[in-house]
Amino acid sequence: MTQHAIHGIVAYTITPFAADGTPDLDALGKSIDRMIDAGVHAIAPLGSTGEGAYLSQDEWSAVAERSVQAVAGRVPTVVSVSDLTTANAVSRAKQAEAFGADAVMVLPASYWKLSDAEIIAHYQVIGDAIGVPIMLYNNPAVSGIDLSVDLILKIVDAVDNVTMVKESTGDVQRMHQLYLRTEGRLPFYNGSNPLALEAFGAGAVGWCTAAANLIPQQNIALYDAARGGRLTEARDSFYAQLPLLDFILKGGLPKTIKAGLDMTGLPVGAPRAPVQPLDAAGCARLAEILAAVH
Repeated sequence: MTQHAIHGIVAYTITPFAADGTPDLDALGKSIDRMIDAGVHAIAPLGSTGEGAYLSQDEWSAVAERSVQAVAGRVPTVVSVSDLTTANAVSRAKQAEAFGADAVMVLPASYWKLSDAEIIAHYQVIGDAIGVPIMLYNNPAVSGIDLSVDLILKIVDAVDNVTMVKESTGDVQRMHQLYLRTEGRLPFYNGSNPLALEAFGAGAVGWCTAAANLIPQQNIALYDAARGGRLTEARDSFYAQLPLLDFILKGGLPKTIKAGLDMTGLPVGAPRAPVQPLDAAGCARLAEILAAVH
């Protein structure tokens, strides 16, 4: 295991929708340009913020291809290829690789409870099908599957191209254990916004965040201060962002980020049902928070 080139602020993208409900690929490109121009270090389309689970296969493919095209090699692109079935995840992973993605992200998800052996096999089949690195994603709140540190390390040992981990349980001790048990050789990324400051202290090499759609410069400033060992600066930066980080997490990432983008002059449409747009009270509160953060 070696330190991977992907580091820093890994920005989740939203999937904009036009008035007719179809993906708005032009708005997607604009949102990506905004974040890259602001200095984010990588782009991650089609995760939970990108409503990947709510897209048809044709829509997913169109968004994945346009995302990679829009990034145009300026920063790494990590495409989420997660699906309920191994076959569909493999299909998406192959497409993402063909489009030019630098890596794929895989969240194990299943209607049925999976054994450790079944989870390992899921990653093995995906890994055997592609040549790009895999970011293992652990987020039991949305997948229903909690990957223990023991199981994560078994997967890393079993699948050569599982080379990094996104940890989103909200338990910083998982990150400490990942660092200690691999002697810092396994790159891991924070996926829990309220843990950003603690995660960098635990050894996270990056922060996967939807907040970069709204406050990319502040996210980058926190990363730079933490990486540079400027603890007071990092702490002050984190606390200034925390109200927004808490709000978007508790309010639901697609609806809050889309509402925020609308407020900043980039209309991206409503989330796809059953998710509903942020209500009037939520929009008022978000506007207050954004004004204070900026």
